[in-house]
Amino acid sequence: MWELLRRNIGRHVSLTNDDFETAESLFTFKKYRKKQFILQEGDVSRYESFIIKGCTRTYETDAGGQEHILHFGIEEWWVGDLYSSLSEKPSVYHSDCIEACEMLHITKEKQEILYAKVPAMERFFRILIQNAFIASQNRILTNLSKSGKERYNEFIAKYPLIEQRIPNHQIASYLGLTPQSLSRIRGQHSK
Repeated sequence: MWELLRRNIGRHVSLTNDDFETAESLFTFKKYRKKQFILQEGDVSRYESFIIKGCTRTYETDAGGQEHILHFGIEEWWVGDLYSSLSEKPSVYHSDCIEACEMLHITKEKQEILYAKVPAMERFFRILIQNAFIASQNRILTNLSKSGKERYNEFIAKYPLIEQRIPNHQIASYLGLTPQSLSRIRGQHSK
């Protein structure tokens, strides 16, 4: 479990063994059942989460009950509602487990302690935020300018490991398609 976190951090910054032990002491481990909420709309997000095992989704439900999936998360990905966490305002999203999950959480308060004790971790989280912002901008542009078929092709190229783990109607929601349109596109794709 800790080796996954160490490898993830090591992709962006170098830590000594003492630095990593300090970081490790500030995270908490938690298991979640399939379909269990990590965060519910209206609650303030209290931590950032690193996925050790499992698959999650973050979504919004509109007034008509329609789900709009913002993103998925799998092993070695970070998930959370950064806006809610930083602003201490209620989240507009739900985040739940598509599969049983194991996660490491760090609260905002413990992140601040971590930054003071291990300055390289502030750089690490800044890089994560920058990468998340870039991914968000790219996703918006893709949804505005590309066809359903192009969005699907980009999805399977970018996330080949998660397509088999997520129900079709959730992939359709993520892509802004109906399940029927996704089935048609998949049929054309397999030919």
